[in-house]
Amino acid sequence: MTVTTAPPPTTAGAAKPPSAKSDPQKHGRLALLLLTPTFLVLALVVVYPLISAIRESLYRKQDGLDENGFVVEGNQFVGVDNYADIFSGETGTRFWNAFFNTTFFTVTTLVLEVVIGVAMALVMHHALRGKGLVRASILVPWAIPTAVSAIMWQFIFQADGVANEVLNSQILWTTEGFQAKIAVIIADVWKTAPFVGLLVLAGLQIISNDVYEAARVDGASGWKQFWQITLPLVKPALLVAILFRGLDALRMFDLPYVMIGRRKSSVETLSMLAQEEAANLRIGPAAAYAVILFIYVALVAYAFVKLLGADVLGEARTRSKEAKARKDRAVTA
Repeated sequence: MTVTTAPPPTTAGAAKPPSAKSDPQKHGRLALLLLTPTFLVLALVVVYPLISAIRESLYRKQDGLDENGFVVEGNQFVGVDNYADIFSGETGTRFWNAFFNTTFFTVTTLVLEVVIGVAMALVMHHALRGKGLVRASILVPWAIPTAVSAIMWQFIFQADGVANEVLNSQILWTTEGFQAKIAVIIADVWKTAPFVGLLVLAGLQIISNDVYEAARVDGASGWKQFWQITLPLVKPALLVAILFRGLDALRMFDLPYVMIGRRKSSVETLSMLAQEEAANLRIGPAAAYAVILFIYVALVAYAFVKLLGADVLGEARTRSKEAKARKDRAVTA
């Protein structure tokens, strides 16, 4: 006859075995385990190319004779000479012109895209009839590849194109001059404003109608509702759209390159300088341009995040302190 022993009775005050939720150390290990694939992918597609670009920027392809008359071939370590050459002489003038164009395009297009994108989002959100058709038609420009969009706008801005027909003028939009900047800005805003509108629309979807009904009962006008209800509540989605579009505009390349052409000082950007050096097999200077552009983008992103008050490190420190306090309380208990 088999004798079975009953498990010991448990008391109400007995401590439960620690789990991933209750033990901060186990919780941290679980989080690290789940995030490891993401870290590996980021290391493969971000960290490794960045380190390779920094390394390549310290070398330069040498062909010819050295001071002793020996043939020199292949890459030679030159230190920061590639960076120094960017800021000196005619190359420096061209660099600062491209830097100004990049910044000008970013600021101008971003302001216009935010205004137009918010207006698009409001139209898509409040459209009663044909809402699906309205949303689809507004998002069509965003779905068109940039190169195709550039070719289409190139036809529009030709000397005998639609733009001059509408304006009844003979402006040479695709040649050197400030008019080329205007053409690029119009084409870029037309294409990417729907992206801002899509993200803002996602923010509008989560605002309850009860908020607007309460505001109308209090006598708030439509304009007051927009400034005091819609804009503050949609701010997180709008800021994400501004950050994404700002960083994307800083890397602008294909639109002015296809639409206006290469080596046009009016629309030349930092990405176009890097591409031209790479196309001429000057890998070292091209990598130097790319590293400078990366630093510029990183500084803009950091400044943007700090201005928004999103102190990620500060929040991480707070969470760490809270987790440590919970662990200390559990030990003392």
